[in-house]
Amino acid sequence: MEKELVIVLDFGGQYNQLIARRVRECNVYCEVHPHTLSLEKIREMNPKGIIFTGGPNSAYGEDSPSYDKEIFELGIPILGICYGSQLMAHLLGGKVETAPVSEYGKTEVKVNKSSLLFGDVSESTICWMSHTDYIAKAPAGFTVSATTPVCPVAAMELPEKNLYATQFHPEVLHTQEGMKMLSNFVYKVCNCSGDWKMSSFVEDTIKSVREKVGSGKVLCALSGGVDSSVAAVLLSKAIGKQLTCVFVDQGLLRKNEGDEVEAVFGPDGPYDLNFIRVNCQQRFYEKLAGITEPEEKRKIIGEEFIRVFEEEAKKIGAVDFLVQGTIYPDVIESGLGKSAVIKSHHNVGGLPDCVDFKEIIEPLRLLFKDEVRNAGRELGIPEYLVSRQPFPGPGLGIRIVGEVTEEKVRIVQDADAIYREEIANAGIEGLGQYFAALTNMRSVGVMGDERTYDYAVALRAVNTTDFMTAECSEIPFEVLQKVMNRIINEVKGVNRVMYDLTSKPPGTIEFE
Repeated sequence: MEKELVIVLDFGGQYNQLIARRVRECNVYCEVHPHTLSLEKIREMNPKGIIFTGGPNSAYGEDSPSYDKEIFELGIPILGICYGSQLMAHLLGGKVETAPVSEYGKTEVKVNKSSLLFGDVSESTICWMSHTDYIAKAPAGFTVSATTPVCPVAAMELPEKNLYATQFHPEVLHTQEGMKMLSNFVYKVCNCSGDWKMSSFVEDTIKSVREKVGSGKVLCALSGGVDSSVAAVLLSKAIGKQLTCVFVDQGLLRKNEGDEVEAVFGPDGPYDLNFIRVNCQQRFYEKLAGITEPEEKRKIIGEEFIRVFEEEAKKIGAVDFLVQGTIYPDVIESGLGKSAVIKSHHNVGGLPDCVDFKEIIEPLRLLFKDEVRNAGRELGIPEYLVSRQPFPGPGLGIRIVGEVTEEKVRIVQDADAIYREEIANAGIEGLGQYFAALTNMRSVGVMGDERTYDYAVALRAVNTTDFMTAECSEIPFEVLQKVMNRIINEVKGVNRVMYDLTSKPPGTIEFE
């Protein structure tokens, strides 16, 4: 049976990936595609529904992203959100213009409960608005199904053609009943049955990997983090001893992490796979000497990873596939369609042009971090591994601002270990991600009766579920104070400790 699919067409909005997440939470598979996706391809994919995203442009602008009007004649239900709603109105003959009063933030919206979209939604509900333009007049045949005091068309619909649109964002948590609205669209408008679950994803992926690989040999890039660990176990379930996992200890791991990874995946661990540990710390330090630009560091680390894998592949004979734990936020941040590249990931944007493998397999490419953890649970991976803190592919190379040296690595490893230990001692749970980073700032300090001129360590802790947005965690001050005291006293080369309050956006979760 062909799985149900909802397509999100990306028009440049910041919440596009959240829409896909919310649809998946309704147990319906969903993919994000650029708005340049052709009509022919859409017909081929045969989705149950299409969602137009928000975006920063004006629908009536000459250079604004648009789409062929024929999409409205395919018979596929469409939901337009924010810019997507305005584009629908513009293309179908409505009037879109600059609003006399812009709306930003939580807004009280009056909805028509007779609409399929709002059937079980409160008549007056709080929604998240973020728009300068608005639909001044709905296209002919459309019914206005929601309003605000300053927005005459907060939602509109043409039920006989299954066309729906909301000026507000139902996908964000600030829209109190947004999940109800999206669920209504998915189930009542698109008539989905909700057949996609993580268990089926795991089963389907194992089957497809087995078919793709056949009798071939596979090399897995194993970092020991959540993503690569889940990818490795998934592949081991699919092809067993055809899989060789190469763990590269590049000298940029957390304190004692190399030995911990080997204890889990090595010959004494519970998994039936071939495990190779490569100790090449000095090789990476030499490559990174004098390099300060973050993107250049990422590219160097990524390319060196591939070189190491090529060398190991030659040692073990012919290798047909390379497996990587790339996940969806990596793909988004490395640029989807015409979206901006936020940062390159060594397993996405940093690959060299020529790689000595037939193909790269990325079984987790369309999953968010929490979905990866759920996949790990379905695979029977122990909870302590599944719940492990995320760790970037380039490792501490991007938690050290400026040039990476062996001494700086030692500093950040020791500081991070102290931070982690005190968080555990305080019984603090539920943090999305937390770590210590090393700034390139050196400043004067006084320790005892002596003047010091040493580095500043920055502590980071955020709350997040999807790793696309994040808020600073409120760590108790007494815990931060204790961490600071220990780092200053126990880590040579540090005389200041700071706490990073920045959310994502505008910052990233990692430092570089």
